[in-house]
Amino acid sequence: MQDNASTKMLEGKVIVVTGAGNGIGRDFALAMAAQGASVVVNDLGTSSAGEGADAGPAQQVVNEILAAGGKAVANADSVAEWQSANRIVKAAIDNFGRIDGV
Repeated sequence: MQDNASTKMLEGKVIVVTGAGNGIGRDFALAMAAQGASVVVNDLGTSSAGEGADAGPAQQVVNEILAAGGKAVANADSVAEWQSANRIVKAAIDNFGRIDGV
């Protein structure tokens, strides 16, 4: 019998977490990565210095996931517009080959 404590429940899954730059979204992104998921960390925010998304909270969460040995990419598109939401899904497919959950 397998030890559930060492089993990564989301191993091999690809998950998009919106609002993942801060707060509960950040916590979900980190937890899903810790459970083995590849994560698209989506957040509209920019850094406090006003740089673009690659310096903002989504990238900071990605950096944490990568440092812990996980897989993640940042995305700064809006979920409120069809074209932007499509780019979020495309980020998952382009980087990890599929999408299993949002």
